[in-house]
Amino acid sequence: MTPRCHIVAAAIASLAYATSVAGKDPVVDQPAPDFQVTTFDGKKLTLADFKDQVLVLNFWATWCAPCKEELPLLDRYYRIQQKRGLRVLAISTEDSVPLSQLKPLAAALTIPMVRTLKGPYRVLKGVPTNYVIDRHGILRYARAAAMTLDTMNEVLVPLLGDHSSHDPSPGAPNDAGQPGPEKSAQ
Repeated sequence: MTPRCHIVAAAIASLAYATSVAGKDPVVDQPAPDFQVTTFDGKKLTLADFKDQVLVLNFWATWCAPCKEELPLLDRYYRIQQKRGLRVLAISTEDSVPLSQLKPLAAALTIPMVRTLKGPYRVLKGVPTNYVIDRHGILRYARAAAMTLDTMNEVLVPLLGDHSSHDPSPGAPNDAGQPGPEKSAQ
């Protein structure tokens, strides 16, 4: 590689790092970027509305088979764990059915469905995509994969039990290019 190529590569790397540090993309084990959502019932919510709670942002689509299994499971899990501080927002992707066709589903679910989202959260490699933000506003999980009951228990139960000050321990694995946990998955 020529010296000029090294300079260009370094400049690109610096720009990518600066963009990430500026909070454009959510980074696991870093403070979660703010967002604004409007739910189907018209509530406007931001990250601050979930202070001292564990929040799951669930991106899904009506055509997605794993989403069709995950969303009802996530809704049941939420009903059980909401007393411990769990909150979930279900965000349908743009290529899903029109919002008017989602109203019956929104009425049937306990978890709020989102009509609009402003912020850096997005589908990662596919749907479903889940982000988990802990009670202290730290992003602990970001992955494009359906959460099973085992995954929910592994990721959420420790966070739901955490009422202490910020714990800088490593977060759960992710697909956002961030390092995963240092502990074994077994």
